[in-house]
Amino acid sequence: MKKTTIKKMIALIIAGIIVMAVIFGGCGNKEKVTLNAAALKGPTGLGIVKMMEDNSGNDEYSFMLAGTADEIKGKLLNGELDIAAVPTNLASVLYNKTEGKIKIAAVTTLGVLYLMENGNSITQISDISDKTIYASGMGSAAQYVFEYILRKNGLDPEKMDIQYVAEHSALASMMVSEQAAIAVLPQPFVSSVLEKNSNIRIALDLQEEWKKVTEAPLAMGCVVVRSEYAEQNPKAVADFLEQYKKSSEYAVNNVKETAALSDKYGIMTQSAAEAALPYCNIVFLQGEEMKTVSSLFLKVLFEQDAASIGGKEPDENFYYEK
Repeated sequence: MKKTTIKKMIALIIAGIIVMAVIFGGCGNKEKVTLNAAALKGPTGLGIVKMMEDNSGNDEYSFMLAGTADEIKGKLLNGELDIAAVPTNLASVLYNKTEGKIKIAAVTTLGVLYLMENGNSITQISDISDKTIYASGMGSAAQYVFEYILRKNGLDPEKMDIQYVAEHSALASMMVSEQAAIAVLPQPFVSSVLEKNSNIRIALDLQEEWKKVTEAPLAMGCVVVRSEYAEQNPKAVADFLEQYKKSSEYAVNNVKETAALSDKYGIMTQSAAEAALPYCNIVFLQGEEMKTVSSLFLKVLFEQDAASIGGKEPDENFYYEK
């Protein structure tokens, strides 16, 4: 065989190797993408904090902890975030607003609402019919959940003395100082009040009251994903959700350790997180279970205020499937 022929064969083999390297190298780079995630400081942050710790220094993930849902909303809409833990009704608002560009991938928090009392007179919902009740979260899911429970128990919220306070923190202070005797508050404010005033107790768990009238869990928090990102990076999304699930389970089963991480990442202080975690109802529901509990929750909100879920109940495409 001539030397020139051998040289040509060698050159062709080398060229082939380079082409294959480029092809497979390109595939590998495509799968290794940065996933930008966010959660709210509070119960949702507690569910993801172990995952944040496990991936610190991992450039495949970027985590953001926000003080308000509005901070996350804007970044989801402009594509700065790919996945986020948000209130379930906000997920529906975003889905409707973007015409399907945001999907719900899992329910992460069942509910964090409690009716608190300075005293021992309340053992059932009917006991508050003639009392002054303070509540926070007017115009939000918290109001609609509470008032739905009242109506299903034969009480008319419009005929009751319900005083809405603008901020959760302000109402918590009112309870601690005993300016308010009965109040509906979410975690972690509930635990904060209990820690500061021993005269106050949890009279009713509103998650249980919801379950009594709907026969289903309350689904107030979820994780959403941008549809485009999920279509382009299915493995990255699947891996993220699997890690998130393990992180949620860790939070439930390792309260002290999770509370320490909460303090480290600025979600809430260690003592506050340790007190709140047992009452935060952190879960990770996917598939049909996710769809069942979230669709019921959104239906109830829609019946009370259509705008609270974006004007209409989301269709089947709202629910992300692996």
